[in-house]
Amino acid sequence: MASGGGYSDPSQKIDYVFKVVLIGDSAVGKSQILARFARNEFSLDSKATIGVEFQTRTLVIQHKSVKAQIWDTAGQERYRAVTSAYYRGAVGAMLVYDITKRQTFDHIPRWLEELRNHADKNIVIILIGNKCDLEDQRAIPTEDAKEFAEKEGLFFLETSALQSTNVEDAFLTVLTEIFRIVNKKSLTAGEEQNENPGSLAGKKIVVPGPAQVIPENKMCCRS
Repeated sequence: MASGGGYSDPSQKIDYVFKVVLIGDSAVGKSQILARFARNEFSLDSKATIGVEFQTRTLVIQHKSVKAQIWDTAGQERYRAVTSAYYRGAVGAMLVYDITKRQTFDHIPRWLEELRNHADKNIVIILIGNKCDLEDQRAIPTEDAKEFAEKEGLFFLETSALQSTNVEDAFLTVLTEIFRIVNKKSLTAGEEQNENPGSLAGKKIVVPGPAQVIPENKMCCRS
């Protein structure tokens, strides 16, 4: 687990950089989730994302400094061709729907298919039902989303960017799992090198892609 979910010292050495993408229909709250996580902000006057935007936040996981590079992708259809290129190199993804709008959940399989067609096959994915503060307007039962997530092998949480409910937990779930996978690969590589000295000489254990993992120098919420 993360040993500290707060904001770290900007001058601290970065051990890892993880690229995570936020995807889902327009107006489900992706930008608000990112703003809440990156800056602990929420705007009632949020405008639709155009193309792709990204922000970063550095935190500590198991005594290592991890920079999360979060890419917020536009949900509108006209930007789909542009944003698909940004899946490359992502080691984590957050599939977001609005619990009050059925069609945003019905579109999740399409988003998931697009993600799996463009991203690394080992990408860590979490399904997020946002706006759980609007329980009286709920259109998607928690159990339906939980069942879909289990079937597809996804993590799942319901969040409220407005109330800051489970937003931190959602990001930490993804980032901690990525960290676990990367360290498991490093450990395996180390064991192989001990058994066969020189077999990995000069090689780095990284997740493929332009934003690879590199050295840089529980389920529902309550309204």
